[in-house]
Amino acid sequence: MMAAWILLSCAWGQGMRAEDFAMEELATEKEAEESHRQDSFNMLTFILLLTLTILTIWLFKHRRVRFLHETGLAMIYGLLVGVILRYGIPANSYHNKTPASCSLREGPTSTLLLNVSGKFFEYTLKGEINSREIHNVEQNDMLRKVTFDPEVFFNILLPPIIFHAGYSLKKRHFFRNLGSIITYAFLGTAVSCFVIGNLMYGVVKLMQAVGQLTGKFYYTDCLFFGAIISATDPVTVLAIFNELHADGDLYALLFGESVMNDAVAIVLSSSIVAYQPAGANTHQFDASAFFKSVGVFIGIFSGSFVMGAATGVVTALVTKFTKLHCFPLLETALFFLMSWSTFLLAEACGFTGVVAVLFCGITQAHYTYNNLSEESTKRTKQLFEVLHFLAENFIFSYMGLALFTFQNHIFSPVFIIGAFIAIFIGRALNIYPLSFLLNLGRRHKIKGNFQHMMMFAGLRGAMAFALAIRDTATYARQMMFTTTLLIVFFTVWVFGGGTTPMLSWLHIRVDVDPDQDLQPSADSFQVLQGDGPQAEGQSKTKQESAWLFRLWYTFDHNYLKPILTHSGPPLTSTLPSYCGPLASCLTTPRAYENHEQLRDPDSDLIRGDADLTFTFGDTAITANGASGSGADTAGGSGWSANGKRSGSTSEEALERELDSREQELLSRGTRLVFPIEDHI
Repeated sequence: MMAAWILLSCAWGQGMRAEDFAMEELATEKEAEESHRQDSFNMLTFILLLTLTILTIWLFKHRRVRFLHETGLAMIYGLLVGVILRYGIPANSYHNKTPASCSLREGPTSTLLLNVSGKFFEYTLKGEINSREIHNVEQNDMLRKVTFDPEVFFNILLPPIIFHAGYSLKKRHFFRNLGSIITYAFLGTAVSCFVIGNLMYGVVKLMQAVGQLTGKFYYTDCLFFGAIISATDPVTVLAIFNELHADGDLYALLFGESVMNDAVAIVLSSSIVAYQPAGANTHQFDASAFFKSVGVFIGIFSGSFVMGAATGVVTALVTKFTKLHCFPLLETALFFLMSWSTFLLAEACGFTGVVAVLFCGITQAHYTYNNLSEESTKRTKQLFEVLHFLAENFIFSYMGLALFTFQNHIFSPVFIIGAFIAIFIGRALNIYPLSFLLNLGRRHKIKGNFQHMMMFAGLRGAMAFALAIRDTATYARQMMFTTTLLIVFFTVWVFGGGTTPMLSWLHIRVDVDPDQDLQPSADSFQVLQGDGPQAEGQSKTKQESAWLFRLWYTFDHNYLKPILTHSGPPLTSTLPSYCGPLASCLTTPRAYENHEQLRDPDSDLIRGDADLTFTFGDTAITANGASGSGADTAGGSGWSANGKRSGSTSEEALERELDSREQELLSRGTRLVFPIEDHI
C-alpha cells in the first residue's frame, strides 16, 4: 500500500528559536538511545525464554516426563514474562502528557508529515486507541515494543518451520498414504472450514440477540475464522509419537495432514478474503464472486506448487552441474538461500509462500539432496532442524507473551465457548465420514482407534496463530485473535499432555521399527484360485494400480533422477539413440562412474516403499528385479534388492519372469494377483 501523505502545518506560539531546536534534537537523541536499549532488552528477554525452555526440556527428557511438551513449556514461560511486563514493570514514557489536537478533513493515514516552523517531521500510524485508555497507552511503551510486526512471523519464522516439514518428510510412509492424506488435507479442511464458519455465524447471531456484540461481524468473517482455525499443528503429539516410535502409518497420516492442511488453510483464507461480491452489499452470497474465489484458490495453490517445485529443480541443476560440492560451506549457503528465497519469491508474486516452500522442501529432499557432498547433507539437515526448533519455540513463547502484552484483546465468553464446540464438531465431521469413505477403497483400513487418535490430535498451533495475528485491525479480527490464542493454549496443554495416556487407552502400537513396518505382511500375498468375477475384478484393480504406479516410477527413475541428480542409470542408456548428444550433455562423469543408484534411504520414496511384489508358490518376485524363495531374494536382472544394477532394467526383468511363470500358473488354473497395497 502506498503511504498517504498529509502536510500539516502548526505554529507554536511566536515560533521556535534556535536554542529550542537544539534542545529538541538533544531530546530526540536521548529518546533514540533509550529506545535502542529497550529493544535490546526485549530481544534478550526472548533469548532467555528460549534458553530456559531448552534447559527445562533437557530436564524433562532426562526424567522421562511426557505430560508436558516443549511447546507447552515455552507458552508457560511466555505467560510468566507477559505477566511481569504487564503488571510488574512501570514503563517510562517520553510522550507529551497532553495530546495535540488537529482537525483533518480526511480519515487517518498511514504516514503523517508534520511541518513545525519550517522543520518537517514524519510520523507513522500505530493504530486507533480509546480515549479513556490514552494514559494507559502512554505508560505501556514496553508492551508496544514487544509486540512484533506480523510480517516477522510470515517472512522470518514460518519459512524454516514449513521447509523442515517437507525436507525431513518420512517419504515412504507419507507416499504410501498419500491419497488419504490429500483427502484429509483438502476435502477435510474445506469441510471443517464451512462447518465451523456456519456454526460460528449462528453464535454471532445469538450474540446479537442477547446484546453481546458491539461491533460488525459478517458471515465472511465467520468463514475466515473457520479457515484459520482449521489449520492443525499436532507438534506435541508427533513429538511423542516419534519418541515412542508409534505406528508409522498413523504418524504419516497425522504429520502429512498437518503439513498439507496448513498449506490448504492459508490458501483457503486468502480465497475468502478475495470474495468480493459486486453491488452495494458486499457480504451477501454472489455466485460470480464465489466461483472467482474458487478460481483464486486453484490458481494460488497450483502457482505456489509450481514455483516451489521449480526452485527445487533449479537448485538441483545448479548443484549437479557445478563443483560446489568441493566447497561445502558455499554449497550449504546456496542451498539455504535458494530454499528461503522460494517463500519470499512466492509472496512477492502474489502466491502463497507456505505452499511454495513446502513443495520446495520435498523437491530438494528428493533430488538436490543426492547432489550434495556428505558434509553438506549433514549441515543442511542440522541447520534446518535447529532453525525449526528455535522458530517454533519462539512463536509459542510469543503466544504466551501476547496474551498479556497485546493491547486489543476482545474476550467474549459466548464466542469462545461456541468456537470450542464448533472446532470439535468440525474435526469430527472431518475425520469420521472421510475415514469411512476412504476405507471403502483401502485394503488396509484406517482402524477405529486410529480415527479416534486423529480426532484427539487435532491441535491448533503456530499456523493458526500466525494467520490470526496477521490482521487485527477490525473488531471481528481482534475477537478471532483472542479466541485463537485461547484455543491454542487449551489444545496444546490438554490434548498434547494427554497423548501418552490416549495411546495406551486406544491400544496403539509403540516401539515399532519403521523399516520392518514397511515390509508387506503375509496376508498381502495372495494367489486366488478359480475364475470368479470377484477375483477378476480385484485382479484388474491391482493391475491397474500397479501399471499407474510403475508409469511414474519408470519416468522418475529413468529420466528425472538422471537429469537432476547423479543418481540412476545414465541417460545415454535410457534415452533413444537419436538423443545421444543431449544425453551426453546432461549426464555427468559421476553418473558413469556410479552404475548403482546413489540413494538416501529416507528420501528415495519410490523404490524404498512400493516395490511391486508377486508371489509364485514359494518364489517372490519384486518389481526391482529381485527374486527369491521365502524371505530371501536372489539375483535377477535389473536392480536388485540392495539397489545395484546388473544388466537390463527392472521392467524387463519383471516381464521376463511374468512370461515364464504365468504360463505355469495358468496351466494349474491359478490366477496371478498384484498384491500392491492400494492405499488411497
